[in-house]
Amino acid sequence: MNRPAPTAWPYPRIVAHRGGGTLAPENTLAGFDTGARLGLRMAECDAKLSSDDVVFLLHDDTVDRTSNGHGAAAAMPYRAIAALDAGAWFSAAFAGATMPTLEAVARRCAELRMAINIEIKPCPGRDTETGRIVATQAAVLWRDQTAPLLSSFSYAALAAAASAAPDLPRGLLFEAVPPDWREQCRSLACVSLHASHRHLSAELVGQIKAAGLYLLAYTVNEPDRARELARWGVDAICTDRIDLIGADFLVS
Repeated sequence: MNRPAPTAWPYPRIVAHRGGGTLAPENTLAGFDTGARLGLRMAECDAKLSSDDVVFLLHDDTVDRTSNGHGAAAAMPYRAIAALDAGAWFSAAFAGATMPTLEAVARRCAELRMAINIEIKPCPGRDTETGRIVATQAAVLWRDQTAPLLSSFSYAALAAAASAAPDLPRGLLFEAVPPDWREQCRSLACVSLHASHRHLSAELVGQIKAAGLYLLAYTVNEPDRARELARWGVDAICTDRIDLIGADFLVS
């Protein structure tokens, strides 16, 4: 028997990818501010652990691409990560931006009244502890806000999150949806499935919805594709192009 989705999906239709999409450095507070200025009411971000188990935002396993630092994030204490410039690579206007802690993100979400999708993004070999620590902190930090939607490509990380904070909603992430998606989502008591829009069809969307799951499609940057996915029944669209696919894009 399929697990029914909750009666209310509390999240907006449009989600800003990594905070501010293409308009700000990813996974920074400046990104959240940018999205909020354009009216976005929800953002997605990537959370992982420093060597001293501080939860902070970063997509990659190394800090090289999005900061002036070098090396594996898992080998760096957060004080060293916090000292890096995570904005100048994007543009001089964002110089001095940092990779924030999850605690700082929670405060900013409260100030901006933004919902959040926290993607648990473990460094290699740290799936279980990352899922556990992220979920434990998120449950406390967002206790007075809309519950954060936790997601991950890592089954082990999401399973650990489910054990640590069973009341937080979860969505399993896929690139292409595998044949056993029903079993995987059911075993984790997921409320949603998150998938690359490139691998979605009207038929597959219908099957996912019929299974009682909500569906988030990423990363959708063409307005016509966003409209098509919405017609098929996709519940949330994660986009880099928040300048083209804004908060009210799918509001009739």
